[in-house]
Amino acid sequence: MDSTIAVLLSVTPLFPQFTHLFNSQLRSIQSSSASSIHQLAALFERWIPAHLLSQADDGPHSRQRRWPFRLVLWTASWQFAQAGASCRTAIRQAQAWCLQSNQTPPPSENSPYCQARAALPLERLQHIHDHLVREAEQAIAAKDLWCGRRVQVIDGTTLCAADTAANQASFPQQSVQKPGCGFPILRLLAVMSLSTGMIVAWAKDSLRSQELGLLQRLWDHFKKGDVLLGDRGFASWGLLAQCQQRGVDAVLRVRGKLRNDFSQGREIDQHQRLVTWHKPKQPPRTVPEDEWRRLPESLTLRLVRCRLESRGFRSCEVILVTTLLDTVSCPAAELGNLYRRRWLMELCLRNLKTSLGMEMLSAMNPETLDRELRLHLLVHNMVRRLMLETARQRGVALGQISFVGSIAAALEFSGAICSARSRKLRERIYEELLSVLAEDAVPERPDRREPRALKRRPKPYQLLNCHRRQFQEIRHQNRYRKPTSPVNTPKTLVAI
Repeated sequence: MDSTIAVLLSVTPLFPQFTHLFNSQLRSIQSSSASSIHQLAALFERWIPAHLLSQADDGPHSRQRRWPFRLVLWTASWQFAQAGASCRTAIRQAQAWCLQSNQTPPPSENSPYCQARAALPLERLQHIHDHLVREAEQAIAAKDLWCGRRVQVIDGTTLCAADTAANQASFPQQSVQKPGCGFPILRLLAVMSLSTGMIVAWAKDSLRSQELGLLQRLWDHFKKGDVLLGDRGFASWGLLAQCQQRGVDAVLRVRGKLRNDFSQGREIDQHQRLVTWHKPKQPPRTVPEDEWRRLPESLTLRLVRCRLESRGFRSCEVILVTTLLDTVSCPAAELGNLYRRRWLMELCLRNLKTSLGMEMLSAMNPETLDRELRLHLLVHNMVRRLMLETARQRGVALGQISFVGSIAAALEFSGAICSARSRKLRERIYEELLSVLAEDAVPERPDRREPRALKRRPKPYQLLNCHRRQFQEIRHQNRYRKPTSPVNTPKTLVAI
């Protein structure tokens, strides 16, 4: 009935003297039928079902407040997409879009938004993440698979958190640092899909944990027939035996001179051998004892010597170990190309830490830290879903689509999509967005590495080598020098 009234008022010129009686109803209809109350929702909600973004029946975000669940989620996503954006900037952006869509704007204070973001249900965020990953896997084609197999890449990294007592208790800083001088450090292990580029699953713990131990929490995300791809840090007998027991094949880089020895085992050709690795007598701490007892006493594996050659660079020789023993379905050249593509997946973690600003988390306690981490990963996967759609519809390789360029284009074009007055115009802007991303392709640069070095010199400030309450600042003129007599002078910098 309401939609009928709106159509009649817009196309029927009859009874103009009664039109003002329906103005308030027409405005409410237009505001309720608005495509979105946030620009990112207009772009990314096509891949997220509506029931996952609706208000909860009970618990946090169940009441209709000034910061509902949907608005908080998209405002926080916009904030993390704008690496370094403050809460004040995110609130102003949400207010502007609420006013544009005839919605009541949220309050201007930071506290209501921060409290609403800290109350986002973790279970709902996990459901959104899982659905986005499953939907992306259904969109990939057979040509995107490696030898008809799904490849999952594992890699680890470290993150820093805000220096609070709660964070230090769960994720203590390095033991070599004095109290108050360091930051809590998290160890993060991510499982990434080679076909979609998304973060499928992750596990986190303190710096004292090991990546092989974190992997024990993620076995449920591997299916029978998958291929696990990792660097030399994961090349252990226990991991290979666990993969074989679960029906998962592994491709890892060999670690250790004894296992690099090509004089052992049975020769297949000049660059391949079948070898037998025996079960270590000492069980590792990363594998549960009951599972370790069920593992076999020996493994038959294949060693493959690959040469990775790039134009203009010195060729690199890599020795891989794999449970894929069939040389016909998985030749050595395919294994070498597969391990070469692993570097592209390491860029996913670099994009998270550098482009999305996840390297330094700002949450003050572990529970809020978990929400902030999940929101960063969710933004990363939504951008990756847009890149996957571009690659699928425009026929461009996924690795040649810029992640940073996709974020910038998504933020700009989503505003235009949200402001469009018709569905036809919104779809035309969306198609133009895909064309822009496809044309702005990154040149193919295999094995490209940037030196981990800083060109810009840091400012000559003092080093914080004690707690801030005990620190004594030296009055200076932006110049320091080391103490000349280390016997009688304390270990601090003195001013010139």
